Amino acid sequence: MRYPVTPDGRYFVVRGRLWRCANPGLAPAARAALQHDLMAARRAKGVALRAGDDAARGPPAPGWTPRSTPWANAGRPGGRTAPRT
Repeated sequence: MRYPVTPDGRYFVVRGRLWRCANPGLAPAARAALQHDLMAARRAKGVALRAGDDAARGPPAPGWTPRSTPWANAGRPGGRTAPRT
């Protein structure tokens, strides 16, 4: 299923909420590797938190920190809801 994308290509819209697209400057292999690392880190964190390990709360996988790249934020005011048109 394809979701509508904002004109600048940075976000896609699901039920009126903006979700950030992958950095278009990443090579497909690099994107896949980062995505694999991110999902592995999320799974490991979930397992640790369910086991009661509060030390598991830490930064996400390298390269995927929130708002880490300027392409994702350039020219976009804060907020995660799509503009109503």
